[in-house]
Amino acid sequence: MLSPTDPADLDGSRPSTLYLVKQLEQAVRARLDEVLRPAAITPLQYTALTVLERSADLSTAELARNSFVTDQSAADLIAVLEDRGLLSRVVDPRDRRRRVLRLTERGRELLDRYRDEVDRLESRMVAPLTPVQADDLRRYVVLCRAALDGTARR
Repeated sequence: MLSPTDPADLDGSRPSTLYLVKQLEQAVRARLDEVLRPAAITPLQYTALTVLERSADLSTAELARNSFVTDQSAADLIAVLEDRGLLSRVVDPRDRRRRVLRLTERGRELLDRYRDEVDRLESRMVAPLTPVQADDLRRYVVLCRAALDGTARR
């Protein structure tokens, strides 16, 4: 395992940033699994619920894009969350032929119940950083994602 202060591996080369980002993602997912285990939801399901909390009335495809999963995976996780009463499908108020997804009151309660623990996890992750560094990290991650999405401003 690499030390956080010495990113060189055994042959003296440095791992790529992509590799380090993947390691971080896996560590976050493992800790989120621990936090969310009592609710019997996965980090992907939790992400979908938080997406719906921020943006109601999304289609399955829109939720998939914003939750970083395929349309098929989104359909599967929506079915589970709908069965548990955490989200619902309703007629789109702007287009009666379309159905959209909404967080239910039960879904809001679940998010409220775990919000502080998830916030503590994020605080733990950035604890070694100064507040300025933590803000910079957040800004850099947003910029990197925008670059890969093709939405970065030059």
